[in-house]
Amino acid sequence: MFSLAGKNVVVIGGSRGVGRQIVESAHRSGARVLAVARQQATLRALEQDISGVRVLALDATDEGAPAKVFGTLEPDILVLCAGAFPPAAPFQRQSWQEFAVNWEADVRMTFHFCKAALSRPLAAGASVIVISSGAALAGSPNSGGYAGAKRTQLFLANYAQKESDRLGLGLRFSALAPRMVPDTELGKHAVEGYARYLGISAADFVRGMAAPPTPSDVAAGVIELAADPDRAKGNVFIVSGNGLEAARA
Repeated sequence: MFSLAGKNVVVIGGSRGVGRQIVESAHRSGARVLAVARQQATLRALEQDISGVRVLALDATDEGAPAKVFGTLEPDILVLCAGAFPPAAPFQRQSWQEFAVNWEADVRMTFHFCKAALSRPLAAGASVIVISSGAALAGSPNSGGYAGAKRTQLFLANYAQKESDRLGLGLRFSALAPRMVPDTELGKHAVEGYARYLGISAADFVRGMAAPPTPSDVAAGVIELAADPDRAKGNVFIVSGNGLEAARA
């Protein structure tokens, strides 16, 4: 098991799903962990379940969110895992507000936190890991602007790495693009939406997936990259049930 003993790990979107699994894995690896999310109730449950994990409730899309987070715990490892549920319908059946929901949540959060990491800046050697989606590489015709938003997260991580290198900040930015994770609320939402779209059952859709990852697989990938930041620097990784695989974004 990789050790993060003595490291400060901040997980944005850390109260449920993949984010919560990352919080649990980082805590087991010896890190000091701060979980950030909007909902007080899920954060309180997390705090009760895992002794020693700190929590902070705020809207990560707010421009002032990074300053509040970094003022609470300056991260050695910052994981950006928050995001909105995308629509589950062909784009012609969506309003613009539905189509753009992930731009206003996932991209906006990534923009603010990557900008703050560079502008503050975080200490040399700090790592920022952006949790994007396999849809960023393969597309997703039944979820509006989701794939484009997740692709833009990859661009932002890449741009941030180039800026860190240009300015000599010594920061490391990377991104994970997990394939659809059926065992999460977001994954179930996507499975049900695509099953309806294709006219098959949700069970048949899942059976047709090749090595779908679990939340634990994604968390293990995050911990692996956090423990080996030079490998992570500037790279994008696909996450499946078979582990990490380098990708070309």
